[in-house]
Amino acid sequence: MQWDDGIQNKTHDEKLDNPDLEDMMSQKYVKGSNWDSPPAENFEPGRIRYEPFFTKMYGSSSGEVQRSLVSVSWLPSICGCTVQFNNINGAAAQLQKVSDEIEASLGKEFHKYINKTAGTFNWRKIAGTNRLSTHAFGTSIDINTKYSNYWQWDGNMVWKNQIPMEIVEIFEKHGFIWGGKWYHYDTMHFEYRPELLVD
Repeated sequence: MQWDDGIQNKTHDEKLDNPDLEDMMSQKYVKGSNWDSPPAENFEPGRIRYEPFFTKMYGSSSGEVQRSLVSVSWLPSICGCTVQFNNINGAAAQLQKVSDEIEASLGKEFHKYINKTAGTFNWRKIAGTNRLSTHAFGTSIDINTKYSNYWQWDGNMVWKNQIPMEIVEIFEKHGFIWGGKWYHYDTMHFEYRPELLVD
């Protein structure tokens, strides 16, 4: 798998639409509360994705991905939900750890943000693009949309967020990045991307 395609001086949109591995790893994701908020223009580590990297690992069709999905008991005492998540690279096990830690450590005031999910696996493209969503690989979860902000829904690029950092930090601890740290923000969205969380 090629690291650098040799194309120089790509715009941000070109990196999104035609990235290589070097582009994908070019922005550093910062864990925790000590990050530049709101994000600078087009700073969104993890949103640039080299699709062959993901299709090689997780599957290149809906059927291939579904063969690797397992059930995760998501917040059984709060949500009582079961979600489907990819078992490859320990993704499902890490989501279960997120669920267990949220239940063990966060009080009732946090429940409204995570007591519903807006989905995990869904073989689909990102709205308005030809790029596969990470939901297509069963490696992302969206939490309660009632308390979420998404740049396309809001109709502008004024960053907004309602999700407490306590929730975000638990996800990050277990290998997930948060779409709330993107310039094109998506605060309901968490995706399993341990390759971006190397200390």
